Amino acid sequence: MSQKLSPARIPAPGRILSRELEARGWTQKDFAEIIGRPVQTINEIIRGNKRITPETAIELSQALGTSPEFWINLEAKYRLHLASQEKQEQDIARKSRLYTIAPINELIKNKWIQESDSIDKLEQQVCHFFGISTLDESLQLAVNFRCAEHRDPVVTSRMAWIKRIENLAKQQTIATFERTKLVSAIPKILACAEQVESVSRIPQLLMDLGIHFVIVPHLSKTYLDGAAFYLKNNPVVALTLRYDRIDSFWFTLMHELAHITIGHHGSYLDDLDALEVNDEETEANQKASDWLIEPQALQNFVSRTKKYFSRQAIEEFARTQSRHPGIVLGRLHHDKLVPHQNLRVLLVKVSPFVRNWIDM
Repeated sequence: MSQKLSPARIPAPGRILSRELEARGWTQKDFAEIIGRPVQTINEIIRGNKRITPETAIELSQALGTSPEFWINLEAKYRLHLASQEKQEQDIARKSRLYTIAPINELIKNKWIQESDSIDKLEQQVCHFFGISTLDESLQLAVNFRCAEHRDPVVTSRMAWIKRIENLAKQQTIATFERTKLVSAIPKILACAEQVESVSRIPQLLMDLGIHFVIVPHLSKTYLDGAAFYLKNNPVVALTLRYDRIDSFWFTLMHELAHITIGHHGSYLDDLDALEVNDEETEANQKASDWLIEPQALQNFVSRTKKYFSRQAIEEFARTQSRHPGIVLGRLHHDKLVPHQNLRVLLVKVSPFVRNWIDM
């Protein structure tokens, strides 16, 4: 297949005219007198401020011994080149803005939008994905994020992740939500925390309570573990499984449910300063911790065990709490009572038991 080539630079008609005058030793005034035009007209043509009309092309051809078509074609090609150059600059500016607003490569990689050479199609897809009419609209969605502290996240990637969650949640059919029913159901939910296999029951339990449940892997540099927000009157609990471990799964899940039971509504996505660790996050952390392991029982266990926490001791204490030992170990790791490299065999993966709920 032959490739259509175009010259890297199109000469301006005024530049050609200037060279013709120089070759003949004529000044602009001389040429103006020859063709009977004002000097200003010749000057504007040379500077590119005035187009060469058919009438001017005839006059130039008569004075310089060329054809009128030569000047008309030269003018047309030059103006076409300028228009093409201007459009390219506009497309670059639009694409730059698009990449500033959204993590385009991440969206394409995850097949949330399709790759396209057309900036128009790309912009349309991004607007459709975010549920906005134009790129000038802001995303009005309040959310609580559970994420790594002391990191510098890419906020646009966080927005893309939460919109993917929202788009998937809209496809789910769930029950009517009542906060009192959720509070009453917390023991039933926690009953699934003893065996890793019971994790598979969580999605349906939540949906029966009127809570959307979605797992979407985190996007790069979002550092997200989970989030909670509302879709109309129903809460949404979203997880990333960034750490595919039973302790991380349960703490993140209960953290998000804590937001809902307490009545937190989070901060708006365009309020960037508010998307940091705040009082709501601290309160949710504490409630999740207390739900998973009874505080006084944990204190007694730590005091009784002293410095050495064997696998047997952890497993025995976990049984008294009806919890998987990995959940207890995760808490001991967090409190720096056990080195993070120790007993990690207890931190089993949960992804095999929620595989059907993971957005792939």
